[in-house]
Amino acid sequence: MNIHYLQHVPFEDIGSIDAWARKRKYTVTGTRFFEKAVLPAIETVDLLVVMGGPMNIYEDQEYPWLTQEKRYIEQAIKQNKYVLGICLGSQLISDVLGAKVYKNTHKEIGWFPVSMTPPAGKVLCVSGLPRQFIAFHWHGDTFDLPGGAILLASSQACVNQAYIYKERVLGLQFHLEITAEGVPRLLSNCSEEVKDGEYIQSKEEILKGVINITTINTIMVSLLDGLLG
Repeated sequence: MNIHYLQHVPFEDIGSIDAWARKRKYTVTGTRFFEKAVLPAIETVDLLVVMGGPMNIYEDQEYPWLTQEKRYIEQAIKQNKYVLGICLGSQLISDVLGAKVYKNTHKEIGWFPVSMTPPAGKVLCVSGLPRQFIAFHWHGDTFDLPGGAILLASSQACVNQAYIYKERVLGLQFHLEITAEGVPRLLSNCSEEVKDGEYIQSKEEILKGVINITTINTIMVSLLDGLLG
């Protein structure tokens, strides 16, 4: 199993996905768009993981590599690869699949519950997940559900939190991969976003929520194993 990840900023890496992959002796490689970006031939990739970042999917002029990245994601989907998108990654996949991506009514930053939808019970890769669990969020944009996709999860602040497309493409608006080291990095690099808001927790609340890390990382493992069958 060859896993390739697309990373947009230094402080948002693949987190616990790396330990999951290495434990199973999968090969892990990555393209870091903030450095000299090299994309491998899509034929060599089995699972493409598209990470988060503070930029928006429509900022191609400021981040020219976004255009190249969208084409690469499109290739992966057309070639029936497994694809996992997290936060910005889920938005990029949605855009590639023809769905609209736009600013959500609320920013959602911190530890908030997500609830699985009734259709999710019939989807193999999420059938073993709790019906509701706390996840880590850091997003201001949302997306319409792509045509042909099944909505898997919602939260109070954001209806479209997770979806699956053709059983191989999984989009997660929230973070299950983040580690105890990753949370402070996000706070340090994106502190200007932590301000008063109905669904924005304080820095102290966010740091306190790190007690949820083991649980969400375990859910991430279940999701990944389920996706790959």
